[in-house]
Amino acid sequence: MSDAVSLTFLGGAGTVTGSRFLIDSGDRRLLVDCGLYQGERRWRRKNWDPFPVPPRTIDDVVLTHCHLDHCGFLPALVRDGYEGSIRMTEGTAALTAIVLRDSANLQERDADLARSGGWSRHDPPLPLYTVADAERAIGRFATVPFDVDLDLGAGSAVRLVRAGHVLGSASVLARVGPAQVLFSGDLGRTEHPVLRPRADPPSARAVVIESTYGDREHHDPPRSHAAFADAVRRTIRRGGVVLVPAFAVDRTELVLHALSGMVRDGRIPPVPVFVDSPMALAALEVYDRAEVAGELRPGLAKFVDLPSLHAARTPEESMALNSPRQPCIIVSASGMASGGRVVHHLRHLLPDRRNCVVLTGYQAIGTRGRMLHDGAHEVKMMGRYIPVKAEIVEDQEFSVHADASELIDWLGRMSEPPEVVYVVHGEAHASAALADRVRDEVGCLAVVPRPGEKVLLD
Repeated sequence: MSDAVSLTFLGGAGTVTGSRFLIDSGDRRLLVDCGLYQGERRWRRKNWDPFPVPPRTIDDVVLTHCHLDHCGFLPALVRDGYEGSIRMTEGTAALTAIVLRDSANLQERDADLARSGGWSRHDPPLPLYTVADAERAIGRFATVPFDVDLDLGAGSAVRLVRAGHVLGSASVLARVGPAQVLFSGDLGRTEHPVLRPRADPPSARAVVIESTYGDREHHDPPRSHAAFADAVRRTIRRGGVVLVPAFAVDRTELVLHALSGMVRDGRIPPVPVFVDSPMALAALEVYDRAEVAGELRPGLAKFVDLPSLHAARTPEESMALNSPRQPCIIVSASGMASGGRVVHHLRHLLPDRRNCVVLTGYQAIGTRGRMLHDGAHEVKMMGRYIPVKAEIVEDQEFSVHADASELIDWLGRMSEPPEVVYVVHGEAHASAALADRVRDEVGCLAVVPRPGEKVLLD
C-alpha cells in the first residue's frame, strides 16, 4: 500500500449540507457520509452532478447519522455502482431506512407533479432516485456497535463513538494505511434531554469538525420550555388549537418528551395531543425500542408519557384535524412548514385568532416558518394567500446542536491535541469563526477547506 493518503472534501465544505468525505490511499477508498445537498438552488443542483469518483471504486461507506444531508445520496451511489456495505450504528440504521424511504417517495412524487403540471425543463422529469433505489441501498446496511475497532481489511479500520446529536449518531475514527483522521459528524450538546451523553473523542492527528453553530452560543436554558407551556395554557383557555411544526426525526420526539413533563408537572392541562406525520410515527417507534434496549439517557423518566396521545396515520385522520372538535395540540411535519401535512393545518388554523403556532427551531430563509417568525401578516400556500391571525410563539430550547464553546470543549477532551483541524459543515462565517477559536484556544492549525479540495494525511 502506498504511504500517500489523501482526504477530499467532496461535500460539506463551504456549506452546511451535502456531507461527503473521501479518504483515498490509491489502493483503498473509504467514504464517510454520503449526504444530499439541500437549501439554495446552486447547492441542490449539485445532487445531479456525476459523483466525483466512480462509485464502484469505493470500498467502504460509513455514516455518522441519519439526517438527509449526511445519508440522502446513498440510493444514487448504490444505483450508480457502489457494491460494498454501508456501515453505521443500529440506531442510525433504523432511522436512516425511514429517512431514505421518505426521501425517495418525495423524489418520485415531485417528478410526477412536474410531469402532470408541465413545469419541468426536462422531458420527462425524473426523480433523483426511486423507492427501489432506496431499498437497494437499505439492503447494504451493516450495523456496528459503539466503541469497537472494526477491521475493514487491507490496513483499514473504523471506530464509532457517541456523538449525542440524535439517536445512533456517532463520530468516526477512520484509519486507512498510516493515516488516521477523526470525523466529528454532527455533535450534540454536552447534555441531551433524551439520549446518552456524547463521549469524549479519541485522539487523532487530523480532525474534521462540523461548524453548524460555529459562531453562536446557546443561552444554556434550563429546558423548562416556559414560553411553550404559557402558549398552551393561553390557547386552551380561549378554545383554540396549538399547532407545532416539527421535524419527524428527533424533534417530534423531543417535543413529545417536553409535553409529557409539562402535563406531569401540572403546567398544562391534559388535552389531546395528535402526532400527524407517518414518518414521525415510524421514528417514534424506533425511539421506543431504544428506550426498552437501554439506549436512552440513564435515569430518564418514561420517554413519552401522554395518556391522551393519538396517532393520525391516514389522510382522513389528518384532514379531520383541520377542524378539531375541542382544544388540542397537533405535532406535524415539516419543522419549517415548507411541506408535508402541517401545511394543510396551517391553511385552516392560521386565520383564527384562538389558535397558536409554536416554532421549535431554526427557520431557514424562504420557508413559511421563517415568514411566520418574521411576523408575516399573510403567507401563500396552495396558490392562495392565507391571513395570519393565529398567535405565533417561539421555543428556542430544543436545539441539540453543539454551540461554538461546546465544539471547542469536545476538541479539548482529546488526550492529545490534534495537529490540524479541518472545519466543515457550516456557513462561511460560522466556519471561519470556529477556525479562529481553534487556533486561539486549542493551539493547533485550523483550516476551512474549499469544496472539492484535496489534502494529504500523514
